Amino acid sequence: MTYIPHPSRAAAALPLLVFSLGAFSLPAHSATRMDFSNEYNANSIHAQGDAWFIERVQELTDGEVDITLHTGGALGFRSSDHFYGVADNAVQIADSLSGALAGIDPIFLLSSLPFVVEDVDSAHRLYEIARPEYDKVFEDNDQILLYASPWPASGIWSEDPVTSMEALENLKIRSYDRNGTETLMNAGASPVRLSWADVVPQLATGGIEAVLTSAEAGANASFWEHLSDFNAIQYAIPLNMVHMNRDAFSDLSEAEQQAVLQAARETDARNWDIVKQRLEENYAELGDHQVEIHDPVPADFQAGLEQAAQPVVESWVDDTGERGRRILKEFRQESDQ
Repeated sequence: MTYIPHPSRAAAALPLLVFSLGAFSLPAHSATRMDFSNEYNANSIHAQGDAWFIERVQELTDGEVDITLHTGGALGFRSSDHFYGVADNAVQIADSLSGALAGIDPIFLLSSLPFVVEDVDSAHRLYEIARPEYDKVFEDNDQILLYASPWPASGIWSEDPVTSMEALENLKIRSYDRNGTETLMNAGASPVRLSWADVVPQLATGGIEAVLTSAEAGANASFWEHLSDFNAIQYAIPLNMVHMNRDAFSDLSEAEQQAVLQAARETDARNWDIVKQRLEENYAELGDHQVEIHDPVPADFQAGLEQAAQPVVESWVDDTGERGRRILKEFRQESDQ
């Protein structure tokens, strides 16, 4: 027998049924989730800084902002893809090699201008002077610059010592942006501009014989499996930029926004401090793997490289106009004091 409830009983039960179903269908409160893309290895100085930032955000928001870090280009983005990827909110946060963004604005080549800064402290001063210009480019493209992530100074990884201009002649060497390509060409080498993900495959197949990058990056990628020497030419202390989609930031509560900005300030300060310690650790690791370190390189070689670099700096000033002249003028005035 089919049971048919009395209309009055069914009516009385309906609100309870609706309430019961509603209780099951109401969404539970959950954290705001975001993805963070980084092209470099998980043990790189940049990925470690990014992980530290994420941990601080979680602490400051009591877990209400949940950010997942994807290293090694796991999301399919390289640094050159990140600017528009973040602008379009395909990924909410990214850590991008600054020079890879030069097609957006030549201001992003500033930190990799060859032989402009002498050490980490001077690189930090240059960044602070230029920070408003970086901020403006990101703001104009629906993004926020959170913090910078500096590399240790770039040198040359090679199969044999590169301590003279003759050793550079026709050397097939990887560069990471336009500044490096033009400087190395002026010095007589045969540079190939490659994204980081392509470097080791090209080393393995003989497509390149040397790499312009830091001791840090080479150690992360176990370059000693292909190359035997690190030549510390102190080329530049380039930056990575960590930037966030503006809408993703705006969707956070006021307290969460302030937490993200606080974590970014703290991470920025941490990164500049950590990079000072990194070279000694890198050199120790290179020594453990029998990499020959040439530091310093001969003075005449250094002078030849700096001469090759001068037209590159002048070209950058022409490209950036008043902004570039003002930044370098202020930086040099501070350096002379």
